[in-house]
Amino acid sequence: MEFMGYVRPDGRVGSRNHVAVIPSVTCANDVAIAISRQVQGTVTYQHHHGCCQMPPDLERVTDTLISLGLSPNVAAVLIVSLGCEGTDHERMYREIAASGKHVEIIHVQELGGVSKAIQVGTDIARSLVIEVSGLQRELVDISRAIMAIKCGGSDTTSGMASNCVIGYVADKLVDLGATVIFGETTEFIGGEHLLARRAVNKAVADRIYQIVENMENRAKSIGCDMRRGQPTPGNIAGGLSSIEEKSLGAIMKSGTRPIQGVLDYPEHISDQKGLWIKDTPGREPEILTGMAATGAQFMMFSTGRGAPQGFPSMPVIKICGNPNTYKRMENDMDLNAGLIITGEKTIEQVGEEAFSKMLRVLSGEMTKNETIQYFSSIDIHCLGPVI
Repeated sequence: MEFMGYVRPDGRVGSRNHVAVIPSVTCANDVAIAISRQVQGTVTYQHHHGCCQMPPDLERVTDTLISLGLSPNVAAVLIVSLGCEGTDHERMYREIAASGKHVEIIHVQELGGVSKAIQVGTDIARSLVIEVSGLQRELVDISRAIMAIKCGGSDTTSGMASNCVIGYVADKLVDLGATVIFGETTEFIGGEHLLARRAVNKAVADRIYQIVENMENRAKSIGCDMRRGQPTPGNIAGGLSSIEEKSLGAIMKSGTRPIQGVLDYPEHISDQKGLWIKDTPGREPEILTGMAATGAQFMMFSTGRGAPQGFPSMPVIKICGNPNTYKRMENDMDLNAGLIITGEKTIEQVGEEAFSKMLRVLSGEMTKNETIQYFSSIDIHCLGPVI
């Protein structure tokens, strides 16, 4: 089984061929946005970090931005630096360039301000797009696929239908030698023992328990537990009664195969195969960024109440479990898993439809959120205070 992808100099395979305009700090966001709006074929990442943070978070932001630049869906990179940020923009340049990609960097302060930086950056970005626009897709084995998975805007149909469909696809991909990554550590709570049983060894099982405990302790450190944050008001209105019930539905999308290990949030996967966990929160802007940084070529996203957003450089396939939501939001949902709820189709039937959709998206077919460019709400998950 094969798909058509862009083979990068480092051997990774992309489903898209973007030039990424990456601001190294929030102060450079507007310059990066202006450049990206001027040049077709570019994407950018509007994050809110890179200065006045604790050193571990500055390193975390630097690592995440590097991993976004290493994404196989990115063919070339323009880094937009202010010039005095806390992130290490020079390391960003070196490590992304080491992958064989063409990388350029501009410094707003050195160029004399915003208008001059936009002018110079636009010229560079245009040149990069022209340079990579002639790259051609090649036939590659499905084992080169890397799928990220998530659920959001969940209701009772998510755990009964759309999450089950994604779990079906996850198992099939793992069996074919591909890679699947899931996260949302907050949505393991109450079900972490079920995931630990699937760990390939005790060290992985212990790590699963550890990341859940760390997430709970972060809430407790400010005198709170997870309630009201998880489940969300929308989840409760959709019929989910507790965080444990939400977790049981959420982990369905991981399928049934053994869990190989746990990745840290900024970490970029290399040759690892099989099913992996990435330690992330559940909120879309942060988890989608983390999953794109992993190197995933696409994401399958389960929803019941309707979550339409995507990500700039990673196509997001929306699988809707609620037939009523799908009818209302058909222009945003890519696949109707609500037919399982109505009894018209089985999980396996919709799972095969989702797998076929995945192959087409990997080979270039656009998702609905890509066509309307609903993908600018992204951010990076940090742990410490802004100072």
